[in-house]
Amino acid sequence: METTVPTIDNTPQQTARTWKGYLGLAARGFAMGSADVVPGVSGGTMAFILGIYEELIFSIRAVGRKDFWQALLRFRLRDAFAAINLPFLVTLFMGILLAFLTLARALEWTLENRPVFIWSFFFGLVLASVITVARRIKKWAVILVAALALAAVGAYLLVGAVPAQTPNTPLFIFLSGALASCAMILPGISGAFILVLLGKYEFALSAVNNMDIVSLITLAAGAAVGLVTFAQVLGWLFRKHHDLAVAILTGFMLGSLRKLWPWKEVVESITDAKGEVIPLVVNNVLPPTQINGAFNTEIIFALLLAAVGFAAVLLLDRMAVQIGD
Repeated sequence: METTVPTIDNTPQQTARTWKGYLGLAARGFAMGSADVVPGVSGGTMAFILGIYEELIFSIRAVGRKDFWQALLRFRLRDAFAAINLPFLVTLFMGILLAFLTLARALEWTLENRPVFIWSFFFGLVLASVITVARRIKKWAVILVAALALAAVGAYLLVGAVPAQTPNTPLFIFLSGALASCAMILPGISGAFILVLLGKYEFALSAVNNMDIVSLITLAAGAAVGLVTFAQVLGWLFRKHHDLAVAILTGFMLGSLRKLWPWKEVVESITDAKGEVIPLVVNNVLPPTQINGAFNTEIIFALLLAAVGFAAVLLLDRMAVQIGD
């Protein structure tokens, strides 16, 4: 069982958990981290699916509130930790970090060698997420439909943008972390994809795989600042206009499906200093039905993986409703 308890500002967003609940929370963090490693998939989407999105937003938001800082500066550490829901954040981010450290290399290989399969799985996952999240709005109105449509169009255009060539200076790495972290908590817009647009995705993966501590700390510092700042906006939106916030986030997920379409054709690319080809402009295409005169069995596997992703979300959503943590 779980119960909600009020925060210092009387926002009932924290949840009292048993050790099993925290174990489940760490698993949810692992799922979020797994999604964030892949460009085009949002950890925010996973948080929404797994029923912890609003608690996450309000917990991060509290880091920038005066209640937390007043308690911290007066050395009332128990009150300070309670204000930001510290056990929740620590457990969740430990799960996210574990996913980054254990899956980065495997996902890097999969994206290079079996991209259709991983995109198919996440396409099914996000498509089902659009359905499950949209159901959280009990009564639709014209303004909500309009907000969803605008958000979908915005996300569709954003994920079709051309990746930039950018410097590896500490300041730009910090700013990249800040922008990516904002997207990380937006369902449908991937923090990893923002790094792709900023030309910093391969840099970040290399930093993780090679344990480049300085670069990782710089990215993490930018991410922390971005998270706390953007959470203020999302927290206000959820408290004042909950259904509007859900409609906008649903639109973001819907528009992001453009990026997740498994079959793509590279229209324009460049070769970097290491001789690696980097796609710049990519169009979605229909899969070839035949390869070398034989039926393309890749289509069957891709459809099966999409179905698995779709079914997994529906199952997780049902489990979250029935048993919570």
